[in-house]
Parts: sequence; structure tokens; C-alpha cells
Amino acid sequence: MARAFTASTDLSLSNRRSLPVAARLAVRFAGIASLWTTRHRSRRALGKLEPWQLEDVGLTPGQAVRESARVFWKA
Repeated sequence: MARAFTASTDLSLSNRRSLPVAARLAVRFAGIASLWTTRHRSRRALGKLEPWQLEDVGLTPGQAVRESARVFWKA
């Protein structure tokens, strides 16, 4: 199974001075792209939940609509 690429992995790799600048930038870009993909998928899935499922996670339908309408690059 593949290891997940996390923000801490990104920071530890992109801060290594032994890596060339291009490699550090590539690692940073991969981390950001991974984060944005996760946000996009999560928000899209949230928008598809039924009201009873939203109640289980403690959200109102209005909160779910607002969150699912947010763009992926905003936290």
C-alpha cells in the first residue's frame, strides 16, 4: 500500500538543503496539489450527503451547502 503524502512529509522534504531547488519546488507543488485534491473530493462528497447523514456528522444542510460550494484552494 502506498504511503500518504502529508503536510509534514512535504515540509520535511522541501526544507532539506541537500535537495536541489527544483526538487524542493516539485515536492512543495506535489504537497499542495495533494491537499487541493483532497479538499475538492471531500467537499464534493459532503454536498451529496443526505440530511440524516449530515445530522450524524453534526452539520445542518445549510452548512453543508456552504462548505461544498467553497473552492478547493481555500482552507
